[in-house]
Amino acid sequence: MNILVINCGSSSLKFQLINTEDESVLAKGLCERIGIDGRLVYQPANGEKETIDSAMPTHKQAIQLVLDSLTDEKKGVIKSLDEVGAVGHRVVHGGEKFAASSVITEEMLKTVEECNDLAPLHNPANLIGINACKELMPNTPMVGVFDTAFHQTMEDTAFLYGIPYSMYEKYKVRKYGFHGTSHSFVSKRTAEFLGKDIKDMKIIVCHLGNGASICAVNGGKSVDTSMGLTPLEGLVMGTRSGDIDPAVIEFLAKKENKDITGVMNILNKESGVYGLSGEVSSDFRDLEAAAKDGNEKAARARQVFIYRVVKYIGSYIAAMNGVDAIAFTAGLGENDGSVRKEICDHFGYMGIEIDAEANSKRGEDMVISTENSKVKVVVIPTNEELAIARETLELVTK
Repeated sequence: MNILVINCGSSSLKFQLINTEDESVLAKGLCERIGIDGRLVYQPANGEKETIDSAMPTHKQAIQLVLDSLTDEKKGVIKSLDEVGAVGHRVVHGGEKFAASSVITEEMLKTVEECNDLAPLHNPANLIGINACKELMPNTPMVGVFDTAFHQTMEDTAFLYGIPYSMYEKYKVRKYGFHGTSHSFVSKRTAEFLGKDIKDMKIIVCHLGNGASICAVNGGKSVDTSMGLTPLEGLVMGTRSGDIDPAVIEFLAKKENKDITGVMNILNKESGVYGLSGEVSSDFRDLEAAAKDGNEKAARARQVFIYRVVKYIGSYIAAMNGVDAIAFTAGLGENDGSVRKEICDHFGYMGIEIDAEANSKRGEDMVISTENSKVKVVVIPTNEELAIARETLELVTK
């Protein structure tokens, strides 16, 4: 079956068409500047990447352009939309209502809409993409795959905040966690790659990119994760602050004469390694280059990030009473051997040893710890689109 995977943002849309028989990508691309002027980047398998400037006033026009490209006589990879068996949509927030992926129905969409206030920047855009697809492909089954679903196995001791319980009862204020599709995929792949049964493993997944989170996976289930009610909690990230004293918000509001929205904008878009480096960059490659040129702020920002990762890994080792494997994934986790090594060097007491030669590689599943290492350390490239396709296939073929 061919499954179209859609990841819809407020002004962009990523897509992949995946053949689930061999899990190959038939075509992929990106629509950007939706509602502004519109641009499609389209690449068929074994074909040339093509950029098309075309008006996309709404997501419906963007998706129509994607469908036209997929079925185009010259550059298309299918003859008609009848060859698309299902569509899998990434949905950021499912609250407590969705502990697994779900076939999209009108009732399901209403339930997702109820979660909009938990993810006001993401869920409305996800719903726009779903409704546009439904209009253009009314007879094609569709599935919603939630970023938060994998973490619904957390115990209340892990997800509750130390605030009045009535705030949880009335507003469901709690830790939800994100990157769930990635954490699920990588933890399963880690066990498979190491030839182990995931039910017998304690795994810590480090999804390190511009947005970053860590997840403790015990027996295949998420037991804790670093992101919270929103993706702002946890690690220092590209532009997000991560964990701070909540009183900082009031303090900055008074000092900078800003309202809550203004302070939250600082914490989400002007902080993290970008802010710590003196606005050098949110990209770790730029930080490393600046540090080598003697920029102390850039070097320190990188070290703050590494320190926060180490603290979370250490706390999850304690929470699970041990760890069998640590997996690195996402842009930074998959490609920056020096960051991986500096993180793992803090766990010599756990018997972790890194193989320098293996750690110098990138872009493939690999063990980067030595044979003598008491904990396996691996790099597993994440593939959220494939994970969404697998979830979609399972639900539409039941």
